[in-house]
Amino acid sequence: MPELPDIVNYVDALRERTAGSLLERITVHHPFLLRTVTPSPADCAGRTVREVRRAGKQIVVELDGRLFVAIHLMVAGRLAWSPQEGEQGAKAGLRRRKGLLGEIAFRGGTLSLTEAGSQRRAALRILEGADALSVLDRGGLELLECSTAELATGLRRENRTLKRALTDPRLVSGVGNAYSDEILHAARLSPFARTSTLPDEAIARLHAAARTTLLAWTDRLRTERNGAFPRKVTAFHPQMAVHGKFGRPCPACGTAVQRVRYAENEANYCPRCQTDGKVHADRALSRLLKDDWPRSIEELERFKDRGTARG
Repeated sequence: MPELPDIVNYVDALRERTAGSLLERITVHHPFLLRTVTPSPADCAGRTVREVRRAGKQIVVELDGRLFVAIHLMVAGRLAWSPQEGEQGAKAGLRRRKGLLGEIAFRGGTLSLTEAGSQRRAALRILEGADALSVLDRGGLELLECSTAELATGLRRENRTLKRALTDPRLVSGVGNAYSDEILHAARLSPFARTSTLPDEAIARLHAAARTTLLAWTDRLRTERNGAFPRKVTAFHPQMAVHGKFGRPCPACGTAVQRVRYAENEANYCPRCQTDGKVHADRALSRLLKDDWPRSIEELERFKDRGTARG
């Protein structure tokens, strides 16, 4: 799922191309994409773009007349930009795009919304009036704006694991599976630490790591796109420390990165840097290995050595 750094770069690129431009039409190719009834897509035609902003993990295009177009990409939704190269040619090119759900045509180009897979979770909402935007607000804290004290209060409201807390939009805005892994590694905190017992020093470290990580990745992605529209938005980057790096060496200490998979998510972590040497059980592998599941770095190394010897 695109997270804060990805959404900010989408917003920047879209603002650069549409601010002050005319929205000509919204075309919905699949009815499940549109999650509101009134105002209608036709009500947006002929209105000027006033601003493009981020709301959590959503992109909001503000039009004159107090209309707002909100796009939620969810897990597999992505955006693409096609400069206006003759209306028929642009439309034909977009029709061929795999998984095309809808288009928003502006005076200078067309924004297309696609979604991989078949679950169809991406959403488009058209809202009227600033008060209507409250439906997009899940109540989560903005880590780049809140204080450490506010974060501490939010975390201690419920007794949850840090990983789940950071990915809950009711608690933290704009962070998901990928950047929660990176933030926790930078803070040297276990994904499985309980929020209700986290000391003040650890929360301060978490807050600082969150700010540093999110700002650094936003700048990195901005530099990589170099003025172009974001093309390959992914949760996996070679420069990441632990996310998607299961079995690879931690860049800080060289220990093999471990993971715990649950539901549709997973926690990636370094057992030496984050969990005091403890290797937490992965549901699938621990069920298979049972008592042979390694519970520490030392056991993990012995387990790997045995496997190498058998090979």
